[in-house]
Amino acid sequence: MPAPVFETTVLPHLDAAFNFARWLTRNDAEAEDVVQDACVRALRYFSSFRHDDGRAWFFTIVRNTWYSRISRRTSAADATPLDSRQDGPADAALNPEMRLLQRDTVGRVRQAIERLPVDFREVIVLREIEGLSYKEIATVANVPIGTVMSRLARARERLLAELQTVASVETLA
Repeated sequence: MPAPVFETTVLPHLDAAFNFARWLTRNDAEAEDVVQDACVRALRYFSSFRHDDGRAWFFTIVRNTWYSRISRRTSAADATPLDSRQDGPADAALNPEMRLLQRDTVGRVRQAIERLPVDFREVIVLREIEGLSYKEIATVANVPIGTVMSRLARARERLLAELQTVASVETLA
């Protein structure tokens, strides 16, 4: 089997890695720095790559890079929320009212995910947004699959409760 090439193993996952880093950092500029540092680390340690899943391997480096950065700080709470204007384009097939409702729903879900503790936030993002398998998430987070499953279940429960709380408050208003 030919040796894997860095460009074909890592570079196709840059956008997804940035998305993951943005969810972790809650800040676009810091996410860019994390991904850039992760790319440098991935290049430096590419010889340790064992022909496994390049995406999970690179996400692990992104996650570890972020954790090393926040461990140097006094608190991870310094990160600022994501810029809500960058939620992405609304579905052009929807009428203006439906686009507004869609944008509002996306904003509520985004805010609810941001309020989750980082352990829950990362498994939700990796599974529901990035589409990683439980095994891949376990590799990225360096935890057993059972831990991934329980974190994911608890994260979904908390996310649902958060969204229901927001909806009930708005109903009362």
